[in-house]
Amino acid sequence: MQQHDWPAEYAELTAADQRAPLSPAELDRLAVAAFVLGHDDEVAAYRERAHEGHLAAGDTDAAIRSGFWLGFHLQQRGDLSRAAGWQARIMRLAPEGNAELAGRLAMADAALTMNSGDAATALPLFEENLHWATEPDTIVLAALGRGNCLAMLGRGAEALVALDEAMVHVTGGQVGPEVTGMAYCAVIALCLNMYDIRRAQEWTRALSGWCDSQPGLVPYRGACLVHRAQILQFRGAWAEAANAAEHAYQLAAGDGVDVQPGLARLRAAQGRLDVAIAGLERALAENPFSPVRPMLLAARVELAIECSDRETARKAAAELNEFAPAESPYLQALAAYAEGAVRIACGDPQGAIPPLRRAWTLWQRLEMPYEGARTRLLVAEACRQLGDTDAEQMELDSARAVFERLGADGDLTMAEPNNSSTLSPRELEVLRLLATGATNRVVADQLFLSERTVARHVSNIFGKLAVSSRAAATAYAYEHGLTGHK
Repeated sequence: MQQHDWPAEYAELTAADQRAPLSPAELDRLAVAAFVLGHDDEVAAYRERAHEGHLAAGDTDAAIRSGFWLGFHLQQRGDLSRAAGWQARIMRLAPEGNAELAGRLAMADAALTMNSGDAATALPLFEENLHWATEPDTIVLAALGRGNCLAMLGRGAEALVALDEAMVHVTGGQVGPEVTGMAYCAVIALCLNMYDIRRAQEWTRALSGWCDSQPGLVPYRGACLVHRAQILQFRGAWAEAANAAEHAYQLAAGDGVDVQPGLARLRAAQGRLDVAIAGLERALAENPFSPVRPMLLAARVELAIECSDRETARKAAAELNEFAPAESPYLQALAAYAEGAVRIACGDPQGAIPPLRRAWTLWQRLEMPYEGARTRLLVAEACRQLGDTDAEQMELDSARAVFERLGADGDLTMAEPNNSSTLSPRELEVLRLLATGATNRVVADQLFLSERTVARHVSNIFGKLAVSSRAAATAYAYEHGLTGHK
């Protein structure tokens, strides 16, 4: 794959523009370089100058192309009003008889219609555009538009075929970076929405390869930031996913993307359990038909178990099972894991093992090592409750090996044999602080929890450890190596 030095081109062109105004063609090149490097606010200005320059030189076709890409950029940023204004402006310039330009303008109109939510009207326009399109960029845009419309209309299988058609041109290196980045993110998003995780992983690897060939490239914008963090976690790139997550959610939220359940999981990992649950409850109530509802339910099961709210966990797991068709191994694994976790929380370790074994097998097929290791932790807990300490140790050893390879340090603690009590990860954190002599108020401040939540955790700890005082709990923590000190 041929490399392109975008930082050098951007630096060269901006320096030249300071010495003397660039030609319209050079401004078009500078706009592309600015986009690739993430200088989105500069792109429209360069394209507008290029458009005016082409008009002044009498090159109407080039002026229309600059205006088209300006409108395309504005649409991608969500500035539909300005995009529509440029669409109307360049349509007045279109000469009679130029089918390629006329079709390009018609496709811009179709994109505006689709982005306004009217996929049924936009779909035939994109399909018509595919017949006349000859340039690779135009073919890909028409195929992407068609695929997105089909997805919006609930025709997911047809949408994947349409996007595969678009990606033939993209992977062949025939398409510009503005369209290439959008195409990769579109196909990854659709795969994730359809819970086709293996396919999403394959396209993510291809996207990473393309990014490596484009020095300085900033390809991840909006929802694509969230999708990248998800895929990194699925692949086990734990440290990279954790580093990307907070920044990804902030930027994606700024673009109007709902960042749940990912943000709730991040907040829970940070100890802000109340905030995490509030975010999930809001998202679940907001749209009962959201395509990400299974993910929301899976996260709700885990947080409910964390809070010893077994009834909420049971209800969420039961609803999640309804979203797990046989043709979706990812959702099947998610539902089986949730069922196993709820059974353990409700005192049925024997009944938990079959769904957990099924979940682990599916995670293996999907090449999702982190999820598989977490499942083995639950199997270890079920074995411990059943008194099978040999099986428990083998499951813990296997999980620990995966966590160490992935760099998932936070999960290594849960894989330690001395920590294989019935205490949840949050209860272990509370116990460690109790062992320092911390009051409930101090624990709440340290873990970003309410005092009421801390009191509930302390009560659960006393019950699980069969102790009746903070002193006894502290002694237990030291005797069993749960304080975090060697």
